[in-house]
Amino acid sequence: MLETFRMFAAYNQWANDLVYAAANELSPEDLNRDLGAFFGSLFGTLTHILVADRVWLRRFTGEGPKHTALNEKPFATLAELEAARIEEDRRIIAWIGELTEDEIRGPISYTPITTPTPITHRLGPAISHFFNHQTHHRGQAHMCLTALGKPSLSLDLIYFQRLQGDRWL
Repeated sequence: MLETFRMFAAYNQWANDLVYAAANELSPEDLNRDLGAFFGSLFGTLTHILVADRVWLRRFTGEGPKHTALNEKPFATLAELEAARIEEDRRIIAWIGELTEDEIRGPISYTPITTPTPITHRLGPAISHFFNHQTHHRGQAHMCLTALGKPSLSLDLIYFQRLQGDRWL
């Protein structure tokens, strides 16, 4: 599992770079236009992905910013959000790079933001959810970009794998 999680961490960074490059071509009005995504706009969606990543990474490591709601908007501009995204992607890659298979099979305990009931389960499934959640909402970000008339992005994992060559295939 460890090698798979390392691949997903690298894929996450690669896909985020593509989405943010496209987002940087938008006007502030388009970036914040409510397009019916779960978090409204592209900016709202990208913000949610970052906040959720920070929530999970804090659960995993005990470090990093603390958020109390999944719809927090800690940044006013795309430049601020992108800088935080770049830093968070680095943190994710570094953390995954230090994990061991034994840790992945071990437990994690936390209290969800949405329900004050403590939960304990294996770390591996939580990491799988972490990466799946990013992909799910990046798909919504892609929909926002498409609705705003931007060309479709090729964010499929296989494209990332092909670009990276033998490392992930």
